[in-house]
Amino acid sequence: MASVLYQTIEVLSRDKGIDPQVVVSAVEDAIALATRKYYKTPENMRGELDKETGEIRAYVYKTVVETPEMVEDSINQITLEEARAVAPEVEVGAELRYYKPTDVLGRIAAQMAKQIIFQKVREAERDTVFLEYNHRIGEVLTATVKRLEPQDVIFDLGKAEARMPKREQSRLEQFSVGERVRVVLLRVDRAARGPQVIVSRAAKELVQNLFHSEVPEIYDNTVEIRAIAREAGERTKIAVMSRDKDVDPVGACVGMKGMRVQSIIRELRGEKIDIIEYSEEITTFAEKALQPAKVSRVSIADLSEKQIEVIVDDSQLSLAIGKKGQNVRLAAKLLGWKIDIKSEEEKRQEVEQQMQDMAAPAATPVEQVAELGDSILQKLVAAGITTVEALADMTPEQLEEIPGIGEKTLEKIGVAVRHYFGQYASDEERPAVEVPEAAEVVEAATVAADGQSESPAADAAVAHEDGREAGSEEGAAVGEKAVAEERASTE
Repeated sequence: MASVLYQTIEVLSRDKGIDPQVVVSAVEDAIALATRKYYKTPENMRGELDKETGEIRAYVYKTVVETPEMVEDSINQITLEEARAVAPEVEVGAELRYYKPTDVLGRIAAQMAKQIIFQKVREAERDTVFLEYNHRIGEVLTATVKRLEPQDVIFDLGKAEARMPKREQSRLEQFSVGERVRVVLLRVDRAARGPQVIVSRAAKELVQNLFHSEVPEIYDNTVEIRAIAREAGERTKIAVMSRDKDVDPVGACVGMKGMRVQSIIRELRGEKIDIIEYSEEITTFAEKALQPAKVSRVSIADLSEKQIEVIVDDSQLSLAIGKKGQNVRLAAKLLGWKIDIKSEEEKRQEVEQQMQDMAAPAATPVEQVAELGDSILQKLVAAGITTVEALADMTPEQLEEIPGIGEKTLEKIGVAVRHYFGQYASDEERPAVEVPEAAEVVEAATVAADGQSESPAADAAVAHEDGREAGSEEGAAVGEKAVAEERASTE
């Protein structure tokens, strides 16, 4: 018959759900350590529990070696000759025991042994819980509220306790001790000091399990749940599709007069649920995911980055975004794409800006006109004229207002700008500016036509232009010569 001590160990093992041999080993290790501490010896020591009598013994053991030369540890090894003096039938490799009295152990040793036993039992219990629940992560379990802590809720799973942190709770839910609720097994934390099973009421698996329970079409796979996006206590979006063309997936989930979905909403303490029909076409799916807002159009902005652009009417923008961005955030989680949502007015302004950017001519730094010289460039830049185009658009009167620019400098600027634009070939793209030389030619031609030429330079310019139009090399040469003479006399 088993001793009272061993019967007590068996009862403890059943309560903790662990093997009785684990507790026995803990008791033996504890008595061995306490005895070694009491005798202050470095010898190898073990404990031994007699199941029949309940007696706990501790003994020192030494390993038998054949010759003195083979002894490496004189404290824990003994030669065959010395061993046979104590036990004649001992063989090499056997262990020779020397029992130590344990009745001399005091209160301190007993207290230490108790702590070791508790520690061993806790470790065994944790290992048992880990092996029981680690492979069930993601399952929905029925648990009973055991106690309420300031931040956490402690549940009784039957074989172990579970903890639900604040972040895994819905803000709509309040619990009472003894209440039975469904929870999702989130993970098993082996290193936790308290309950190591972590459960959740905020996980989307809970909603999925509730639909499996309430909707027969989902249970028999006629209707399939393709995606779920949830913000616990606020709103859930669920995308469903039917494998049978005669079955409406959304209607099956809603039920007659909304009975099925209302049952799930009650379980979730009033959390809103949007049921959406799934579509393989991402643009169509996005339109449905952003309900109740009405979408004008959807386009794929970046296929590699999974980004889409959604345009809505100005009156629908706030509804599409939702309170604190909740609607568009849940839609993005449901689709697995980034959503850039804009109103019609924002899109129109964006397109107009793009058109203006395309139409605007490229600006050329004024430093590109090498003939101006550093002193003139410094004066122009100081006056805010930094591009060639801006310089060409200015009138002589405007240039003369700049400090340090007189008539000679003004003439030098005009020549430098004409030479800069003149270096472009006729078939190349010229900057979209008015070249002063062309204006002078037109003016000279007008004067000549009226017969009111006031200077030889004007007449020469007309002759030069007429020679070009007539294809006369002689006329062009005469015109160029006259222009040169006029410029020489002016200087």
